[in-house]
Amino acid sequence: MGLRDELLKAIWHAFTALDVDKSGKVSKSQLKVLSHNLCTVMKIPHDPVALEEHFRDDDEGPVSNQGYMPYLNRFILDKVQDNFDRIDFNRMCWTLCARKNLNRNHLLISDDDAFKIWCIFNFLSEDKYPLVMVSEEIEYFLRKLTEAMGGSWIEEKFEQYKLQLSSKHQCLKVWELIELVGMGHFSKGMDRQTLSMGITEVFHELILDVLKQGYMMKKGHKRKNWTERWFLLKPSLISYYVSEDLTEKKGDILLDGNCCVESLPDKEGKKCLFYVKCSDKSFEISASDKKKKQEWIQAIQTCITLLKVGRPAPHHEARQKRRELRQKQQAEQEELELRMRELQMANENKQRELEAMRKKLEEAAANAADEERRRLQTQNELQDLYRLEMEKEKMVRQQMEEQVAQKSNELEQYLQRVRELENMYHSLEEALEEERQARQDEETVRKLQARLLEEEVSKRAELEEIHLYQQQTISQTQAEKQELERERLAKESALESAMQQLHQLEADRQGALEQYQEVMKKLSDAANNTKSWKDKVAQHEGLIRLIQPGPKYPQKITNWGPAAFTDAELNLREKDWQEKKNRPATPQ
Repeated sequence: MGLRDELLKAIWHAFTALDVDKSGKVSKSQLKVLSHNLCTVMKIPHDPVALEEHFRDDDEGPVSNQGYMPYLNRFILDKVQDNFDRIDFNRMCWTLCARKNLNRNHLLISDDDAFKIWCIFNFLSEDKYPLVMVSEEIEYFLRKLTEAMGGSWIEEKFEQYKLQLSSKHQCLKVWELIELVGMGHFSKGMDRQTLSMGITEVFHELILDVLKQGYMMKKGHKRKNWTERWFLLKPSLISYYVSEDLTEKKGDILLDGNCCVESLPDKEGKKCLFYVKCSDKSFEISASDKKKKQEWIQAIQTCITLLKVGRPAPHHEARQKRRELRQKQQAEQEELELRMRELQMANENKQRELEAMRKKLEEAAANAADEERRRLQTQNELQDLYRLEMEKEKMVRQQMEEQVAQKSNELEQYLQRVRELENMYHSLEEALEEERQARQDEETVRKLQARLLEEEVSKRAELEEIHLYQQQTISQTQAEKQELERERLAKESALESAMQQLHQLEADRQGALEQYQEVMKKLSDAANNTKSWKDKVAQHEGLIRLIQPGPKYPQKITNWGPAAFTDAELNLREKDWQEKKNRPATPQ
């Protein structure tokens, strides 16, 4: 259903409500107010004189629906864009029509719930005026409402209600539907709050395109904390709010064909994790249990698939399929009725032919009776005159009697054929009734098979997705195993090379240690030799002065000249000199 058809249904309710005397016409002043309100709600620039100019040549009387439609299409619907709040638009039209038509006595629902049922009726009603909802759509809505309330659907109860609808051509008007739900005929045992919650859930799904909703935990992008949010899944986005009253919106997750949703392992103390990856950022979400997690993943994946192939929301597509099926069944019913009319016309033609033949036989019998009376009268009058011709007259009479008998037999045969045709007609009616009953049984079985097929397709899609995920996981695990095997081989090769280098370095170190020991031994020998030479020189001091590199600090001046000894050697020599000086002299 396009935007124009959706708007026309709500406007039709408002126009009908303004038609107080039900004449099909509304005054121009009321139409001006209606047009101004429509332009205001749908954000269209309003021309206050356009309506007067459009009906300039008309009288000052009211305007019919057919007369208002050209103005509505040209000045309002042709300019409308999908940039306004449809709920506000529907509430404006609802306010006009509910004030006149809604009977609030004995209703178990609030005005807001009645408004939601009114919107659902406009969505499921046929695109024909006056608007009605057929029995198939009534069953679909009541089944949805029962499931939303957590109840079980009773097929026999609705079949009994369909029998009552047969007197109303198996359809309901919007106010009859509101009364049916508001009186609680199909919600016995449920309290008002449960009924209101069920209506709201169906309203969210069918009107607001909410495919799934519920509380989940979301990880923040800045502070990385986990916060509980109320999520609403629509075909093109996921909105999340502070709570389920939808008063404070925190953000949207825009979906497109390039998005993906995948499961995550448990981490950071959070379980049942999955993330939604978009083109600009990713969102990590934690569900309450595994079932909810799988349901959300499946629902989001369904939306992404629908966006890829460009298909509408599932309930829009299901409604279109139901309408196409009804149109097909209606065409088959019309074809069957046409065949029935053709058979009936043929039967009537046969009946007329038989009636004409019967009248001809009656006329022939009447003529024969007249002939007989005239003949008897003539015979009585001419009995004496034509005595000789009596035999001849008897022969003529016998021939006439034979003809009458023959005509009587023919008439009996024709009557027998008439009775046979009547029996055939009754048999044909019974066969048609059996065929109609068989078609109803076939339709019931077909619906059951369709529902089972849908469940089978859904389960098969779920199993295929799980199989695909398992195959991807196996492929990823095998790839990681091969990568680890290659890394292990590379590390083993590097380890073997390092071990060889280590052995080589160990051998080099051993050789260097041996050389170091030899050098140290040589140095030790050299130091011993040097010490012995220093001792000898110390005994013969002054005779030989060892030449050594002098320090960079100022040179020392001794008895042996400048920079002859180091500080250590000088201290050693001073100490040795003091000991010799203090030593007592030995006797000669």
